[in-house]
Amino acid sequence: MAEECADDDDDKATIVVLRKAILRELNLHASVLQEWGVDPNKEIPPIPATTKYTDFLLATSTGKVDGGKGSDKMVTPFEKTKIAAYTVGAMTPCMRLYAYLGKELAVFLKQDENHPYKKWIETYASSDFENNALQIEELLDKLSVSLTGEELEIIGKLYQQAMRLEVEFFSAQPVDQPAVAPLSRYCGPKDKLLIFCDFDLTCTVVDSSAILAEIAILSHQKASQGGADSSLDRTKSADLRNSWNMLSNQYMEEYEQCIASLLPPEEARSLDYDQLYKGLEVLSQFEKLANSRVVDSGVLRGMNLDDIRKAGERLILQDGCKNFFQKIGKTRENLNLDVHILSYCWCADLIRSAFSSVGCLDGLNIHSNEFAFEGSVSTGHINRQMESPLDKAEKFKSIKSDVGSTGTLLSVYVGDSVGDLLCLLEADIGIVVGSSTTLRRVGKQFGVSFVPLFTGLVEKQRRIEKEESSIFKARSGILYTVSSWSEVQAFILGNDFS
Repeated sequence: MAEECADDDDDKATIVVLRKAILRELNLHASVLQEWGVDPNKEIPPIPATTKYTDFLLATSTGKVDGGKGSDKMVTPFEKTKIAAYTVGAMTPCMRLYAYLGKELAVFLKQDENHPYKKWIETYASSDFENNALQIEELLDKLSVSLTGEELEIIGKLYQQAMRLEVEFFSAQPVDQPAVAPLSRYCGPKDKLLIFCDFDLTCTVVDSSAILAEIAILSHQKASQGGADSSLDRTKSADLRNSWNMLSNQYMEEYEQCIASLLPPEEARSLDYDQLYKGLEVLSQFEKLANSRVVDSGVLRGMNLDDIRKAGERLILQDGCKNFFQKIGKTRENLNLDVHILSYCWCADLIRSAFSSVGCLDGLNIHSNEFAFEGSVSTGHINRQMESPLDKAEKFKSIKSDVGSTGTLLSVYVGDSVGDLLCLLEADIGIVVGSSTTLRRVGKQFGVSFVPLFTGLVEKQRRIEKEESSIFKARSGILYTVSSWSEVQAFILGNDFS
């Protein structure tokens, strides 16, 4: 159908090549079924996830996009070319996903020459199939050249919908053996799942300290606009900004010096938790001293609570973070889990506002510092409750010890910086979001290994049937790395698009 809509001979030829590749793929499926004693010509009702995807492809190829009319109503060659682009856009995710899965699963063939899915994996891991995936992507680019911005947005939506339907298709297959993912299913009905998370730069795109300082400076400017001596007020405002810049620069410079001072001369071969703890005691003293300097400077004085809450509402969360916490909120009644935020943030009201604005505050336990207020205006002092890596670790242990559970207690900590390192290691599963070079440098020097989450889960899956107790253990010295919160969600909750 896409070939009929394409008006360029080269495009038509490319589609023919791709169609022949799909026919070879169908022959592969038929041969595998025959080996398993299943007649490929017999009428076998497809599962709903399959029908949903094929119906979507057929609707797209007939021009029924966003409620549009069918392609039989299209009259101009350009309009038909547009439908070809839409159709190819809806089919491209299928080939790209299968090529990706083939390469990821190829490692299993090295361990088992008689793997039941050997032909399937070899086909999708092959260079020929990768070339087909590249070919359809290049075709999609070519067909999209003449499209408008609005039409390109439609292709983007079609691509995303196709990928969601593909994932739903795979998720619909029954899994008979125990599986480590999603973690919410790995835990039994009596087991308790504790999810811990840092806030600044783990959940957010920017650090909250700079935001709070900016609110303080703007609050001072706003309060002095009605004064008689505006030139003097502007000078005070500039002094305030200079004070903050000096504090910020001093912090960054001394932080690097502090990190360098706590590193051991040689890299440990395995996790040396005790030495790491002693090293982070030095960092903890530094963090407390830095907070004292900020309080003494008076920079944080005069902020209105409403301004802080409004800033929290405008905070941009990391990609996928909002979706994760929203899904937690929707499913936590059906899951035996608690969620705790452990943060150095000076003002917990900022955190509460950030999560409340996206509908994620319900059921969220926030452990952070608080501003001291007179009425609704900050005094410049901080009620210090969590200032250091040691404070976080102690709170983490305290929460775990207070949880009553008749089954197994499993903990996950998600963080991004050196301040999270103790908690990441104390958790049964420590997940590092982002790519902090300082965290990795410190961790490796004390014997911590950083493993991509998918790779680590494959290794755990191999062991799941051999070990009676939980395969996840605290202080293992292994931390798992992810590029985004989408990976965290897929691992803990799964991706349910239904």
